[in-house]
Amino acid sequence: MNILLIYPEIPDTFWSFNYAVRFIGKKAAFPPLGLLTVAALLPEKWPKKFVDTNVERLSDTDLVWADMVFIGGMTIQRESACRIIDRCRTFPVTLVCGGPLFTSEPEQFETVDHLVLDEAELTLPLFLSDLKNGGAKKIYRARGFSDLGQTPAPLWHLLNIKRYASLSVQFSRGCPFNCDFCNVTALFGHRPRLKTLDQIIGELDSIYNMGWRSSIFFVDDNFIGNKKFLKDHLLPALIRWRSDKKGCVFFTESSINLADDPELLTMMVKAGFDSVFIGIESPDETALSECHKVQNKNRDLLESVAIIHRSGLQVMGGFIVGFDSDPPSIFQRQIDFIQKSGIVMAMVGMLQAPPGTRLFDRLQRQSRVVKPFTGDNVDGTTNILPQMGMESLSKGYQLIMKQIYSPANYYRRVRTQLRALKPPEVFQPLDIQRFLSFFRAGLRLGILGKERFCYWQLILWTLVRRPRLISVAVTLSIYGYHYRKICERYIF
Repeated sequence: MNILLIYPEIPDTFWSFNYAVRFIGKKAAFPPLGLLTVAALLPEKWPKKFVDTNVERLSDTDLVWADMVFIGGMTIQRESACRIIDRCRTFPVTLVCGGPLFTSEPEQFETVDHLVLDEAELTLPLFLSDLKNGGAKKIYRARGFSDLGQTPAPLWHLLNIKRYASLSVQFSRGCPFNCDFCNVTALFGHRPRLKTLDQIIGELDSIYNMGWRSSIFFVDDNFIGNKKFLKDHLLPALIRWRSDKKGCVFFTESSINLADDPELLTMMVKAGFDSVFIGIESPDETALSECHKVQNKNRDLLESVAIIHRSGLQVMGGFIVGFDSDPPSIFQRQIDFIQKSGIVMAMVGMLQAPPGTRLFDRLQRQSRVVKPFTGDNVDGTTNILPQMGMESLSKGYQLIMKQIYSPANYYRRVRTQLRALKPPEVFQPLDIQRFLSFFRAGLRLGILGKERFCYWQLILWTLVRRPRLISVAVTLSIYGYHYRKICERYIF
């Protein structure tokens, strides 16, 4: 049976980095790790093709070849997924869909032949068994959560990895916290489930042996969900792994309590991590209480960020406006916090209510869920009726984005971060594309861009004050170009 796996297009967002990856000659930021893992769960004897529509076109020839099409994706890929589904319906193929998009709202996809939902490690074998016996059902749901120790390594050979800026590894699923607006625990539970050391090292070896020397994203919902295992097992194993390796810088997602553990910070930097995404959400304690962000409460958030920066990890921050308790002053408070913190990559979105969350259930009971959840944090809207009113929220959100992504404020944050940041212990090798990116940045940002004065001021300042961080300065400048393009196109 010929299997065609299709990954829908991701629209322009902060996380897409569409405008940034072009500087290093790439097509997309991240590969479709989940769908590659699904491919590994399918019978080995079945011929497989993979089409990531973010880096290549889906052709009629691909669909004619296929007997069965698998589509997986996130909520933000809904529009592209629906187009692909409609196109597949014009061919004599069996259509199978799964992943967060379909798991959250299966009732929206009546034309799909089979919905294999929740974690594929549990539901895909049931589907394959029924398919073999001639009785495959419409919907497959899981009870409980899978044992990641049984998860196979993704089939990287199905992709051209040179098209991506970063590759991905997943060590754990689940998060010990219970944030009101987050659907991670609804999808994957509160107890972090872990892969074995042999699995992780095996996946890293496979990536390294393919010639990869660039960024690797640990896509865990909360990388430090099990600190003891990290410190006793995984991080020492990663330190040993890179003892005879070059390149392969890691980054991941974490909660802010990472700042409370100096030993963990030191080990992560030594293992090769150089940045971490953290959900800051709000500097307002009342808002943090409202959304049950307990790990962020009763602490000096600015100092926590500074501690992480001084360790050598760049903080990428997530921020939210539109909580019921948000006062009119919240917009300026967010601006002030972001500027003071030196969080360069500040991803600000309006509060949305994903299906399956406590926030969604509560607001639905109040008749305040008014639109489908898009998963997009830069579309300038939300799926709920905000307490402050949509007009006030929209104007305040635009104010934040105009301020923090103005060239002067953005480059000021870069300098704030570089002053505090300890130089990383691991650098990516300077390949031809990264070498050319310096000249592309010089042309696009330093000559053609409206930020040219700020750009050259930063470059000169870094060469004089923090010369070991010059590549970081250029990289952050390129990210700023991406964020401004997104803001100018979709928000301002």
